Amino acid sequence: MRLLVLLAASVLAVTGCSGADPARPGVLSVGIREPATLLPADLDDQAGRLVTSALWTPLADYDAASGKVTPRAAASIESADRVHWTVKLRPATFHDGTPVTAQSYVDTWRAIAAAQWVSTPVLTKLLRAREITATAPDTIALTLDRPSGQVPALLSAPGLVPLPASVLASHDWDGFAKAPVGNGPYRLDGGWHPGSGGTLKRVGAGKAEEIELRVGEPAAQYEAVKAGTLDLATEVPGAQHEAMHGDFADRHTTWALPEAGYLAFPVTNPRFADPTVRHGFALGVDRAALEAGPLAHQVDPAKALLPPADAPGERTGTCRPCSFDAAAGKALLKQAAFPGGATVYFGPGAETWTRTLVVGLHKALDVSVTAQARPNTGQLDGPSTVDVKPASPSPYELLSLLASESGYTDEVFRQNLALADAAATPEEAGELYRLAENQLLRDLPVAPLWSGHGHAVWGARVHDVTTTPFTGPVLAGIGVA
Repeated sequence: MRLLVLLAASVLAVTGCSGADPARPGVLSVGIREPATLLPADLDDQAGRLVTSALWTPLADYDAASGKVTPRAAASIESADRVHWTVKLRPATFHDGTPVTAQSYVDTWRAIAAAQWVSTPVLTKLLRAREITATAPDTIALTLDRPSGQVPALLSAPGLVPLPASVLASHDWDGFAKAPVGNGPYRLDGGWHPGSGGTLKRVGAGKAEEIELRVGEPAAQYEAVKAGTLDLATEVPGAQHEAMHGDFADRHTTWALPEAGYLAFPVTNPRFADPTVRHGFALGVDRAALEAGPLAHQVDPAKALLPPADAPGERTGTCRPCSFDAAAGKALLKQAAFPGGATVYFGPGAETWTRTLVVGLHKALDVSVTAQARPNTGQLDGPSTVDVKPASPSPYELLSLLASESGYTDEVFRQNLALADAAATPEEAGELYRLAENQLLRDLPVAPLWSGHGHAVWGARVHDVTTTPFTGPVLAGIGVA
């Protein structure tokens, strides 16, 4: 009997070592990585977007594929001429009890435009409003510098949510990021604790009464969900990519992220001015090897120029430059009399997969290819890998950026982009964006390589998990039994 008591005590000690609290009714526990920041206008990482999507409510949700706009904090976003836009707001308050007004948005957007944040270009380069004013406590008036039908898509950008007057007056952005105050269905209780996480308390239309956000490594969080000590893990390591189908049956999901990788060619350099050379290099890329190797099943090999999270309308065409065909690639380089030898440049965070890309190009095309860190200044004499993370769901942002990265200045392409921006309907804009996309695939100033996707797995007591490209799992919509 004494032996049984000792064994039982040892079992309790072992299970207690996990440090995990037992599941509590109405409380959802979620595993995430450490967010880069919780200042909405300056984040582009999945963990940061996940947290801030529960703390703030955007003006609208925008579906890039259909062009459908679903008002959220806005009651309406309307224009008669696509130059003068009016945004009507629903009644709302910040978590500190102060009202969310039209002036809240105007002052926030001025602060963003004046900063060097991730979302700054959405206002300064994409929206390009000549004037933004609060004409009433619940009304924002925007006057653009040209007609644009992209305003609802741009205003749905997660970085353009309002900030309270207190931080707009103090400009203590770092302090605010540690204890953010939003207008969303959950508030942060007790501030954010780096390395640990934080607790969200429901104040609006959310299903869980409380959400415990636990910072940790994805592999440990995956095992914790399997063990029942964590409800939801928002990232699945590559080593568990195949196992999750058996481990979680129908309790897992994958969604398209607003992130994609490209090989950008310096089209003004004589060695890469011929599209035949660029197509040869594109056909020499083994995208499946990148996906299964250094990118660890966190991406999909590119099948189009635009990633699924940013692609308007139906996309049924094939992307020939997305194929791996070493023989055809070598033949194109020979046809173009490419002299051989190239340096591929990489930016921060892209060294590992760029070096794998370079080894593959050398093997497939039988030309000398090396990898080198991208210099801070000066013209590049070879292609560069580009990891793009759009701040809005508008294709205009991504297509413009890709052309800029390569120095591509074709006038027809520029006109199609301008016409798509000015289009009166999502259907018309989608057709024009596809024309611009097809032209980039033909001239190939950039070769698409991969598009990012997210994974999540959850326990048996979790239900109603849905995702969006910018937020990942929609925390407010998740229920716990």
